[in-house]
Amino acid sequence: MNNKIPDKLYFKIGEVSKLADVAPHVLRYWESEFSGIRPKRASSKQRLYRREDVKRILVIKNLLHVQGYTISGARKLIGDTANLNNLVVEEEQEIEKPSQLNEIKEELLQLRNMLSKKSNK
Repeated sequence: MNNKIPDKLYFKIGEVSKLADVAPHVLRYWESEFSGIRPKRASSKQRLYRREDVKRILVIKNLLHVQGYTISGARKLIGDTANLNNLVVEEEQEIEKPSQLNEIKEELLQLRNMLSKKSNK
């Protein structure tokens, strides 16, 4: 999941929907299920999500869609903000894994080439 959150204060529901790759109705449902997601309302009644809300949504999406938690299981897991901060750090570390895997792959390919050259001699 390569989600870079833009550096801004508030996000509209469409922006958050694209960042999290979920439909807007899913975000509205998650608002009712997770007390930590509380977007402000603009004078036009449009939802404005804070950066913390977006981080929480990304963690929730990971828990539900990737790790297979149920709504109640995810709610228990992220019950306190200290736990959420740990989950956000883990989520950000997961973003780096594909590049680390590519580096390992390159090193293994170099080793294979070196070994094949030795066996051809």
